[in-house]
Amino acid sequence: MMAARLEHVAIIMDGNGRWAQLRNKPRTYGHIKGARVAKKIITHAANAGLKNLTLYAFSTENWLRPHEEVSFLMLLLNRYLRKETDNLVKKNIRFDVIGEITKLPKDIQQAIENTKKLTARNTGLYLTFAISYGSRQEILLAVQNIAEKFKNNEIDKNQITESLMTSHLMTSQIPDPDLIIRTSGETRLSNFMMWQASYSELYFSETLWPDFTEIHFDRCCQNYFQRERRYGRVIGKNEESFV
Repeated sequence: MMAARLEHVAIIMDGNGRWAQLRNKPRTYGHIKGARVAKKIITHAANAGLKNLTLYAFSTENWLRPHEEVSFLMLLLNRYLRKETDNLVKKNIRFDVIGEITKLPKDIQQAIENTKKLTARNTGLYLTFAISYGSRQEILLAVQNIAEKFKNNEIDKNQITESLMTSHLMTSQIPDPDLIIRTSGETRLSNFMMWQASYSELYFSETLWPDFTEIHFDRCCQNYFQRERRYGRVIGKNEESFV
C-alpha cells in the first residue's frame, strides 16, 4: 500500500517531556519511552514497504536544553546505534543522518559512521535521523556552498536553479516528504525541512509521541491517501487551483 503512493514520511517526534511530567516522572523517562516507540514505528514502516522514513530526533535548538538532558539524549542515541545496528542490517534498513554531525560527541560520530557503513548496501527502508539538524542552517550552508562555486567560476548564475539548490541540501539523496507528521498537538514545523516541505502534506496529531502507536501511524497515512495533491495544477475540467 505505502510503496505504491507514499514514498517518504517524516515525523517530528514531540511530547516526550510532557508525557513524563504528566506521570510525575523525569523528562528522561519520556525520552526512554519515546525511543522505544521510534523503534516500533521504524519496524512497522519497514514491514509496510515504505521507502523513506525521516525522524526528527534532535534539533539545533535542542542544544539549548539543560546539560543533563542533552547528555542523556546523547547517551540514548549512542545506545540505540550500538544495540540496533544488527537489527537494521537484518531488516534490510539503510541508515543515514542529516545535521551538523561534527557538533556531536566523537563516540556518537563514530557510531553513526559505523551504522551507516554496515547498512550501506541495504535496499529496504531508507531510515534517516535528523540530529543536530536545523532547516535554516541547512539552507544557509547550501547557499554558501553554491556561492563559493559561483565565486570560483564553477557555475554561472543561470545554473543556480531549484534543482541545484536541492542537490546541495543534506537531503539530496532522498525525495521530499510526501507527508510530515507532528505529534503532541503542536502545529508548526520547528525549523524542520522548510525547503523540502513546500508541497508536503501535514498531519498534526494530538497524541504525545510516547503514546504514538502503529495504529496512529496508519491513520496518518490513510488520511494522506484521502487527500488530493494538486501542486497548483488543474484539478478538474475548467477548474484550477493555485495552492
